[in-house]
Amino acid sequence: MRLDKFLKVNGIIKRRVIAKEAIDKGYVARNNVPAKPSSELKPGDVVSISFSNRTLVVRVTEEFLSEVIRETRE
Repeated sequence: MRLDKFLKVNGIIKRRVIAKEAIDKGYVARNNVPAKPSSELKPGDVVSISFSNRTLVVRVTEEFLSEVIRETRE
């Protein structure tokens, strides 16, 4: 599943266009590496999303759902 679609389907970011913009600006990393919107996710991948006031780290499950690993508020 594409990274931008994963963020939208799991409700982490409400719209796919906004998810694409966040990824392009470098706010999203896959396995600690800056990602592209078209990056293909696999079960077990770790995705970190930096919002303005918090950072969310999730793991991709077998069903392509998000499992929250850590959430830090700044």
